[in-house]
Amino acid sequence: MSTQQTVSPVDGSIFAVRDLASGAQIEAALAKAAAAQTTWRTVPLAERCETVLRFVAVMESKADDIGKDLAWQMGRPVRYGPMEIRRGFAERARYMAEVAPQCLADVSVSPKPGFTRFIRREPVGVVFVIAPWNYPYLTSVNSLVPAIIAGNSVILKDSAQTPLCAERYAEAFGEAGLPEGVFQFLHLNHRDVARIIGDSRVDFVAFTGSVEGGHAVQAAASRRFIGVALELGGKDPAYVRADANLGHAVENLVDGALFNSGQSCCAVERIYVDRAVYEDFVSGCVSLARKYVLGNPLDESTTLGPMVRTSAAEFVRKQIAEASAMGAIAHIDPREFPADHAASPYLAPQILTGVDHRMRIMTEETFGPAVGIMAVDTEEQAVRLMNDSDYGLTAAIWTSDEEAAVRIGNQIETGTWFMNRCDYLDPALAWTGVKDSGHGCALSVLGFEQLTRPKSFHLRTVTT
Repeated sequence: MSTQQTVSPVDGSIFAVRDLASGAQIEAALAKAAAAQTTWRTVPLAERCETVLRFVAVMESKADDIGKDLAWQMGRPVRYGPMEIRRGFAERARYMAEVAPQCLADVSVSPKPGFTRFIRREPVGVVFVIAPWNYPYLTSVNSLVPAIIAGNSVILKDSAQTPLCAERYAEAFGEAGLPEGVFQFLHLNHRDVARIIGDSRVDFVAFTGSVEGGHAVQAAASRRFIGVALELGGKDPAYVRADANLGHAVENLVDGALFNSGQSCCAVERIYVDRAVYEDFVSGCVSLARKYVLGNPLDESTTLGPMVRTSAAEFVRKQIAEASAMGAIAHIDPREFPADHAASPYLAPQILTGVDHRMRIMTEETFGPAVGIMAVDTEEQAVRLMNDSDYGLTAAIWTSDEEAAVRIGNQIETGTWFMNRCDYLDPALAWTGVKDSGHGCALSVLGFEQLTRPKSFHLRTVTT
């Protein structure tokens, strides 16, 4: 039987070894998911929501242990790891349970004598969720929880880097009393992922990951008429206007660029600043970035852990070196961070100026703790540069003028437009992207639409 290994970025050790699912195990999981869904869909909605809320409570009770798991698996400092469960995960799951009665209720149409007419939202069936390693719980909860609430069954494939996450889910769902087969997970290779997507028992695929991975998922589903949601990469921009609260902008944008070592699809990766406040903004960012503590993520004092693997850190180092060779200024000497080693995943934060869109650091997804900052002279220039990207997941503006924020936001090609915040997902708002950031819509009152199908009831009364 084939296996997969999880190499920890903490020390390069093999943290976990898991057997990949065999053909027989895949077949059994698909059969079980399809059978379980036919019963689960008949369970009253209130009961389905109660089960999910019990599951969330179990997950919250294990948040500290989950935080340690994450540190070993992908390098996030333990001081932050539990937040993925206690904040974003729990907030999103509870919100979707709260709005489910409204979202899944029958849709009434205008009365017509002699007829009863309504539209019912039925679950699609079996939902296949493919989750990444960088935020394994926050990404998967977006589709997994509303899918189960809506009456679907779910098969989860987690990254080989974070296999314990799927196992944590299974334990918590078991403790919450979810019927067997409604949630399952499989450790899979790419070939078997494609096989499952092509199986007639799978009715919807939710994928979060790279653009390359999104193309592979889309190709695997291309011969079938099923829904596919793709949440892919980002090169998310921010614009700091002259009227911004500069201290607030510095604090939030540095955090938005460096949190989780920049390994977030909606991390801030490029910043455009009004020339009038440019020097002060850059000075503030450099000063704050120097206060980060790079080190072992199991140490409570660490605020910046290693990247997921050495090759990821080398990719960022290469982007920085290329930009520097083209005239960019790297403001932080890596020697200020003793844990930074060239042949390791431990990478110091970096603030770059003198950048432009000839450089990959400003156009290609970095996915690391580095951000480029450019001065702009006009609003029109800022809009043009923000839209000069293959991606469109989130974008942000720092200003005291809400009217200006809306006006500029209307011109930006993005799925989410922030004012005076960034790198956050509000479950009451649609989570979606444009261009190479993917397609589909998760969360909000719209999030159930891709996980259900409309069924029209057209009932005519005939009297004798």
